[in-house]
Amino acid sequence: MTTPTVSARSKTATRARLARLSVRDLAQIAIFAALIAALGFPGAISLGGSSVPITFQTLGVMLAGAILGARKGFLAVLLLLVLAAAGLPLLSGGRGGLVWFTTSPAAGYPYGWLLGAVVIGLLTAWLLPRYPFWPALGATVLGGIVAVYLIGVPVTAINLGLPLWAALLDSTKFLPGDLIKVVVTVLVAKQVHRAYPGLITPLRRGASAALPVDARA
Repeated sequence: MTTPTVSARSKTATRARLARLSVRDLAQIAIFAALIAALGFPGAISLGGSSVPITFQTLGVMLAGAILGARKGFLAVLLLLVLAAAGLPLLSGGRGGLVWFTTSPAAGYPYGWLLGAVVIGLLTAWLLPRYPFWPALGATVLGGIVAVYLIGVPVTAINLGLPLWAALLDSTKFLPGDLIKVVVTVLVAKQVHRAYPGLITPLRRGASAALPVDARA
């Protein structure tokens, strides 16, 4: 009768430890939120008269998911968005305020960033510790492009009163730039995970055995 109780307490304690964020975790979240904000300093670029601008900040979102993982990557993006919604000019082109999350043609994309960071983080955790290039590329495309567009494009259509197919067609202008960001993300993340194993805990059973002991602590 005692063993199940001890086991249950042990599992509860493990979940509590995982739920807590260490000082290092908080620092990583803050650093990547700052990185995403910094990538907005060059400003937004309008292409072909599109109402949705090109921004380098999606690169930061992809990097957050691929390097920090689903939870910390999500929190890094969320921190940036909360500060931007409060009015700080942290979105590309010095934008900030609730209008960019509600009635703007690009209002759906920040929410897509949250989903994208989670998808990239989860898929990256599945690929680690090896992180092969082509599967990593596919994972980053799914999170950094498909997941982001999945929310961003319909919101653009709604806010502009366009048919969904028209908003989707307009979004194809951004694909070349986003694909370049995907490649950059994978190349950077591969080097980071090689130099600092253990930033993301692998999801596959037995994969953590390939990590150094101190990385699994």
